[in-house]
Amino acid sequence: MSRRVRRKVARKGKEKVILPSYPEIEEEISGVDRSGLVDWTSLPHDTVIQLLSCLNYRDRASLSSTCKTWRLLGISPCLWSTLDLRAHKCDSTMAASLASRCVNLQKVRFRGAESADAIIHLQARNLREISGDYCRKISDASLSVIVARHEALESLQLGPDFCERISSDAIKAIALCCHKLKKLRLSGIRDVNADAMNALAKHCPNLTDIGFIDCLTIDEMALGNVVSVRFLSVAGTSNMKWGTVSHHWRKLPNLIGLDVSRTDIEWILSHTLLRIAESNQQGLDEFWLKQGASLLLNLMQSSQEDVQERAATGLATFVVIDDENASIDCGRAEAVMRDGGIRLLLNLAKSWREGLQSEAAKAIANLSVNANVAKAVAEEGGITILADLIFKWSSGGDGVLERAAGALANLAADDKCSTEVAVAGGVHALAARALANLAAHGDSNSNNAAVGQEAGALEALVQLTQSPHEGVRQEAAGALWNLSFDDRNREAIAAAGGVEALVALAQSCSNASPGLQERAAGALWGLSVSEVNSIAIGREGGVAPLIALARSEAEDVHETAAGALWNLAFNPGNALRIVEEGGVPALVHLCSSSVSKMARFMAALALAYMFDGRMDEYALVGTSSDSMSKSVSLDGARRMALKHIEAFVLTFSDPQSFAAAAASSAPAALAQVTEGARIQEAGHLRCRLEDLLPCYGIHHLYSRHVLRFALLQFTIPGGRHAVHHASLMQNAGAGRVLRAAAAAATAPLEAKIFARIVLRNLEHHHIESSL
Repeated sequence: MSRRVRRKVARKGKEKVILPSYPEIEEEISGVDRSGLVDWTSLPHDTVIQLLSCLNYRDRASLSSTCKTWRLLGISPCLWSTLDLRAHKCDSTMAASLASRCVNLQKVRFRGAESADAIIHLQARNLREISGDYCRKISDASLSVIVARHEALESLQLGPDFCERISSDAIKAIALCCHKLKKLRLSGIRDVNADAMNALAKHCPNLTDIGFIDCLTIDEMALGNVVSVRFLSVAGTSNMKWGTVSHHWRKLPNLIGLDVSRTDIEWILSHTLLRIAESNQQGLDEFWLKQGASLLLNLMQSSQEDVQERAATGLATFVVIDDENASIDCGRAEAVMRDGGIRLLLNLAKSWREGLQSEAAKAIANLSVNANVAKAVAEEGGITILADLIFKWSSGGDGVLERAAGALANLAADDKCSTEVAVAGGVHALAARALANLAAHGDSNSNNAAVGQEAGALEALVQLTQSPHEGVRQEAAGALWNLSFDDRNREAIAAAGGVEALVALAQSCSNASPGLQERAAGALWGLSVSEVNSIAIGREGGVAPLIALARSEAEDVHETAAGALWNLAFNPGNALRIVEEGGVPALVHLCSSSVSKMARFMAALALAYMFDGRMDEYALVGTSSDSMSKSVSLDGARRMALKHIEAFVLTFSDPQSFAAAAASSAPAALAQVTEGARIQEAGHLRCRLEDLLPCYGIHHLYSRHVLRFALLQFTIPGGRHAVHHASLMQNAGAGRVLRAAAAAATAPLEAKIFARIVLRNLEHHHIESSL
């Protein structure tokens, strides 16, 4: 048969099978210029050795069966300076076959006791490093023979499993045989006694890296004699006497690294730091900022879960400087953020353990009071992670849910985060199984099935306000309060039954904590910005509980309740309800006696809105069958209110400042009056046009007086919403009315001065906007 046209014949049994041939391909192959083929034997030896180094050790050993050239190259020291036997079963026969190649072997890695025994047969006298895995069955005798045959050894590592059959005798043999030793790492030895330590100190002057890991006992005092050590690990070692350690090891002159992970010291440190954080001692700011925060974050990465949990609790605690007012130290919070603490906490929040989840959520909740940290949490995907906590605990996870809700409430305080929480899944995920986690508690299967349905985010969040757990109700109300600052959220909450739920919450929290009372009143305050919601709150019976909260001794509670009553008082029907429910004495008391200027201010505004004349007309129609009998006291209530409104305004009237302002048109004189009258917190209030307009329709002298005082507060340059208020007033033609008031001959001096100041504020904002 021709080479070009070849027919191959194969026999299968007695039949002949003719296989096809492809002449066109064979012609092409025959036409190849054979002069271009590579002659491997002509390549430089360095190049071939470099290529052979890509082979595994088994294939390198097989080179001897190829040709003489490759056999010679295959035993090159460059190919056998290291040997990794972990993937191979290496016995004494295999080791002996490799011995001729291992004359210059520097480093060997093996797995198992059999491979350890085989190392002796490699005859690698110049071996520098030995590293073994799964050495549980290696005995003192085997290890002693290995080190005796390899006196040039510089590094010996056995682990991470326990070397239960190795004792201090083998460590002494290592010290006696290997004087050049630099690194020694052994795991799971029962006892490392003083004789072994002293032998290392005496015979191994270059020993700089020592690791006795997961050992039962170590002679701490003798270890302090190894003065050459620079890096020391006793990770996982129990029964350490830390008093001895601190006394002797601090004398080690070269020690620069100490690993005490998985030891009692981690537990002790986490416990101590938590106690220091809880005591809130003064003078520790520098410690927390420079060392404490980083140390807590390091402990959060411990393999011991109780240490992680305490570290997370420590982070949650050390940033709080005032528990009652929920004040945090911004510097400490941002130190945690800078050191990567947000990601660590969020990772812990994804743990399967409730304790870790709960403490991580608590830390995030406290840290996120700081606006910068809140943004960082959102950017790191914290909204989704916090919401996912709700899904992981169908029961018994009330602490997790409470703290996750608190964190989401803080995140919702930011405008951007609020939208994400309400729309992008945070509130939705939080609410989806809220009732399953909290309200079920042994309810029937049909109830649990209904609870498990995701009927809507805000609807379920509203349901949280009915939780049997006060902390959950508090955080849910706080979240709704924050969310209600957005117009769309406000209406959606109302549509989800938020008005009824929050009124019920306010009615039920008379004996609750101030925190819950404040948030219940705050959520109603936020919803009542809408006129429709305000009317609904009045109809649902929200006036009476708000009046009760306005009588609270807690400043935050009665201040928030006063804000809600101010909004409600704009509606004449609600104003009449406030009178009927005894709200005038409560507001009068706030107006005259509260320590909070804001509470006094909003109480005075509420009284002024109530008695602007519209309520009288409404009272003639009546709101209930007994309204006429209650309305008899309107005159007396009006006189009481107006008297205290006047007294409130006069508390901000310094006769000398007003006289100076009346005698001079200089800006400095008006500025002095402004500073004396200014209520700093009032600059954070955002009003609608209808909130500002009543001052032009109110006829009573002192009502007009307090409302001009209010316009002064709302338009002071630098206020958060001053530009917004000035724009509303200018568009409504307020300048003309204010000029008339400032020039009125019969008006009180204070009213005229306040009108002049508001006019100046409007002119300032007009000039600013035109630049």
